[in-house]
Amino acid sequence: MERLHKRLRVLTPEVLKGLLRGIEKEGLRVKPGGTLADTPHPAGLGSPLTHPHITTDFSESQLELITGVHAGVDACLEELTEIHQVVYRHIGDEVLWCTSMPCRLPADDDIPLGQYGGSNVGRAKTVYRRGLSYRYGRRMQTISGIHYNFSLPEAAWPMLQQADERGGPARAYQNDAYFALIRNFRRHSWLLLYLFGASPAVCASFVAGRTHRLQELSAGTLYLPESTSLRMGRLGYQSDAQATLAVSYNSLESYARSLYSALTEPYPQYAAIGIRDGVDYRQLATTLLQIENEFYGTIRPKRRIRPNERPLHALGERGVEYVEVRCMDIDPFCPIGITAATIRFLDVFLLHCLLSDSAADTPEEIAALSRDRHRVAERGRDPNIRLAWRGEELTLAEWGEELLRECGPIAAALDNVHRGYAYRDVLSAAGAALRNPSATPSARILREMEQSYDRSHLRFALDQSVRHRSDLLELPLAAAAGARYARMAGESLAAQRQIEARDAVPFEIYRQQYLSQDLLGGVRLRSGS
Repeated sequence: MERLHKRLRVLTPEVLKGLLRGIEKEGLRVKPGGTLADTPHPAGLGSPLTHPHITTDFSESQLELITGVHAGVDACLEELTEIHQVVYRHIGDEVLWCTSMPCRLPADDDIPLGQYGGSNVGRAKTVYRRGLSYRYGRRMQTISGIHYNFSLPEAAWPMLQQADERGGPARAYQNDAYFALIRNFRRHSWLLLYLFGASPAVCASFVAGRTHRLQELSAGTLYLPESTSLRMGRLGYQSDAQATLAVSYNSLESYARSLYSALTEPYPQYAAIGIRDGVDYRQLATTLLQIENEFYGTIRPKRRIRPNERPLHALGERGVEYVEVRCMDIDPFCPIGITAATIRFLDVFLLHCLLSDSAADTPEEIAALSRDRHRVAERGRDPNIRLAWRGEELTLAEWGEELLRECGPIAAALDNVHRGYAYRDVLSAAGAALRNPSATPSARILREMEQSYDRSHLRFALDQSVRHRSDLLELPLAAAAGARYARMAGESLAAQRQIEARDAVPFEIYRQQYLSQDLLGGVRLRSGS
């Protein structure tokens, strides 16, 4: 706490007001009856390859809505709302599914892959998704979530570096600080699953033909009684192959080297799939990870990339720019999937992760953290649950209350600069949820399903989705905003055509050139090795 207080004191009001965030919200397009839409990406929304705010994730039916970077919480949510309004004006009678776990799904092979046109880069995106379908199945990829991008303004870093009395290059300090944040986040992210996990149940079609430990809640609905986030448990974004990766976050170099072999060495199970089936491609590569994005993590170090640049190369050359939080479920009670209160809690939580001491991670700790995360995802509302903490075990509530106490000074500082009590209030609400598991979103969802929807996940989620559709369509959309998005859609389609016209090499040459980039070059330069 001494280190936290020292660092917090040097951050000026301007820095604290200038915290930067952006949101990427995934969501399935669903037919009125609750089944996955089979329509192409609407032309009125532009090109998913080049549109800055509206694209698709794994499936052609899975939208991804992306805000810009905002210093204000309200401004960020206003833009996310506006994007939803635009989308709803172009998807006919379809709805955006309001939960992270999917709607009623068709047979695996009938889930459509995202399509991005005939350019090499567009084709690579579809081939990558086909590779995911061979490796993990398409149903798993229809899980959706909220990704929260967070960074400090540039003015913060000299202040923190001086407070730590550390010399050396500013970029190296910033990289190390972000990796310290990531290590602490991984230690404490179970708290986010408990407080905001909103996927305790799932449509039975999601696990058709699979072995699982779920219980039947009603015909067509499966659940775990004390779960918080099935999305983040063993049924979610999981990979037995990736479980062998003990990725170290002790530095940019250790992170890059942890992933290097997974990105460069053939993996027997995936080599058996092969690259091609005649003229058709099955996957981009036979390595454990086709590309960096295939690595499933609760948080990622990020850097904006240049055209055709590998993400790991960008990090090595130019350093960490922001972190991407990937463990947040969609809030089914909010029309846009995330509330201002949740954002404010994330800001306090992430600042706590940054400003607190952060010991180096070890393979043993990494394994223990994975076990704790699954434990909270699958039975986090069990009052007897205990978690590993600094060589001992604490109850979830004990550890959570300690973390909230440590977050108190950060919330007070943010309330001071914003002249209110919003940050204090989100900590208070979190404390109440720790003391009363029935106050969590996961408990509320099961309660609503029990009381109003005959215990049906499908009926609950469809009804909420239809309500959200109505609420968003009733909101006025300024004519200027509608015209701006129409212009962006047209420009994105033109940009896609230009990319397709500029292609100068066959796809196979493009694939090989992309994969052969020097992943560790920038890291080596800075490490001196």
